[in-house]
Amino acid sequence: MTARESERMDHSKAPVLDALVEYHEQRMTPFNPPGHKQGRGADRRVVDVVGEGVFRSDVLGPNGLDDRLMRHGVLQEAQELMADAVGAEHTFFSTCGSSLSVKSAMLAVAGPHEKLIVVRHAHKSVISGLILSGVSPVWVHPHWDGERHLSHPPGPDEVRAAFEAEPEAKGMLLVTPTDYGTCGDIAAIAEVCHEFDRPLIVDEAWGAHLPFHPDLPPWAMDANADLCVTSVHKMGAAVEQSSVFHLQGDRVDPAVLKAREDLLGTTSASSLVYATLDGWRRQMVEDGEKLLSTALSLAHRVRREIDELPGLRVMGEREFVGPDLAASLDPLKVVVDLSGLGISGYQAADWLRARKRVTVGLSDHRRIVAILTIADDDYTASVLVDALRDLTQAAERMKRPPAVDLPRPDELELQTVMLPRDAFFGETEQVDVDKAVGRVAAEMISPYPPGAPALVPGEVITREVLDYLRSGLNAGMQLPDPADSELKSVRVVKDPA
Repeated sequence: MTARESERMDHSKAPVLDALVEYHEQRMTPFNPPGHKQGRGADRRVVDVVGEGVFRSDVLGPNGLDDRLMRHGVLQEAQELMADAVGAEHTFFSTCGSSLSVKSAMLAVAGPHEKLIVVRHAHKSVISGLILSGVSPVWVHPHWDGERHLSHPPGPDEVRAAFEAEPEAKGMLLVTPTDYGTCGDIAAIAEVCHEFDRPLIVDEAWGAHLPFHPDLPPWAMDANADLCVTSVHKMGAAVEQSSVFHLQGDRVDPAVLKAREDLLGTTSASSLVYATLDGWRRQMVEDGEKLLSTALSLAHRVRREIDELPGLRVMGEREFVGPDLAASLDPLKVVVDLSGLGISGYQAADWLRARKRVTVGLSDHRRIVAILTIADDDYTASVLVDALRDLTQAAERMKRPPAVDLPRPDELELQTVMLPRDAFFGETEQVDVDKAVGRVAAEMISPYPPGAPALVPGEVITREVLDYLRSGLNAGMQLPDPADSELKSVRVVKDPA
């Protein structure tokens, strides 16, 4: 049963929101956390900025939303409704974002020194999971578009080759959609995984909306994935850190998954996250297809109008979808190529924020990505198009950006010689960048966004990758994780000699 056909449960209910209403109506006097006690102790200057409702609805689960032993099953019912809405068998809410959810998913499939097939353009949270768990990655390289310097999810042939080479691998982790909205063939990859009787985990952080409209790319649960993670705060309408993971089939034990989440998650979960997840599910079941139809219509218009502006080109299926590229595309990600203006995406993002009060989701050496959701309308669309129209004129006065030394796809495929955990937690030293070539990395270095590490602990550092990162930093790239933010030195595994 798809999300759009779900009629098994009463989706007019929102158990967490209903529990909050009841909590307020009962006029509870709390002598348990949170210490602000529904805002009475909060600094008025804080309340004036974030609003009284934030504090008033910040309530613990045990002895707050529910009783001491959670006997009313408030959270459990909300999770069951979410599972029913998207056609999953089990659903768990996470209040620490998909960064935690994807770690929980990985640890439910593979343990220390066990192997897991991982697509190499995975988010840094996946690499963090490898470091924390001691899982040994078997890298599957994505489909590289060398001309545009973009990566897309791999195809089933690459996954099959990985399982044939490493038959003891416990499963696979796939990332789709990417930050650019390109999607892999989940169904075909799931079929390969299941041929080897291994589970497929899908990091579908950008895909929370996919179950709710037939014109969007396929959704992981409909495509027979075993376990998927979504960030509802990204393309949905929940507050930041709102994440959900969904499970079906018998290849991953739900009790094990819950235990891994409990190991990593907070014991003080935010009711604000739970409430907005619960309300978003109700909204999407009741009105999601209509809301998304409006958003898709708006996106098609915006894409057309931007593409008509001089020097701008909106990238779509022609550039992204095809053999050795992506299988499909989410049109709500509006990817704008700025090459015709002679400026970088970093320059454009900074100018749009400073001059037009417009922010974009991603910028790179030649592109920006504007994200449209059900929250957008004719007004916000016109603001975006008008701002980009003004950018085309302002670009004439901007300095030409420093060049970024873009490596060939094969130059991004580095040799792994140590477990990420061993390299990260072993003896390390900080060496001058000119002396780092040939050494083993002991830190992640991730252009952000999208946050996919160009360098992972345990990989042999090459000149090409260092030149790419240092030239990118000089051109405006953000590198949030290296110990030396200027990248004049790099943290490496200490040389035994």
